Amino acid sequence: MIVCVCKSVSDRHIHGAIREGAESFEELQFELGVSLCCGKCEGHVRGMLEESGLCATGCLHKGEAVASAPIQFYERVAA
Repeated sequence: MIVCVCKSVSDRHIHGAIREGAESFEELQFELGVSLCCGKCEGHVRGMLEESGLCATGCLHKGEAVASAPIQFYERVAA
């Protein structure tokens, strides 16, 4: 099924890009050109990302705990 009519991108192209490592909506935009013209396919593409276990920003949704890195602050010292 064609998802992005403007760039002729099918659901197979999108699933293939996700299998090859695309982890965010922005990566799919860069690699496939989806949602760059009219933007009508954006919701469907983001939905496909969620169905594959990724959210639009690349985080995991499959119930896996994602460990976040601790935030460190450094004091600035004048030289």
